[in-house]
Amino acid sequence: MNELEERSDKIFDGYFVDLYVRVSNTAAVEMYKGMGYTVYRTVLQYYDGNEDAYDMRRPLSRDVDRHSLETDKRVVTTQELRPTM
Repeated sequence: MNELEERSDKIFDGYFVDLYVRVSNTAAVEMYKGMGYTVYRTVLQYYDGNEDAYDMRRPLSRDVDRHSLETDKRVVTTQELRPTM
């Protein structure tokens, strides 16, 4: 994880790193929280259409004001994750 975060921050100048984890996987959720990630939102039926996921984010140094953690919608569907064309 450290290498991914380091590259995202220093090489690609990203705002945040995010990952998806099963809501039921409390051990993983707690581990990622311990690494500085927070639950950004819940994605309904993310896993095989029957289990929800947390979209967890960790802001990088470019996001000084932590705007990457702001959202008006804390629960979304998988269709809302797809880019619109």
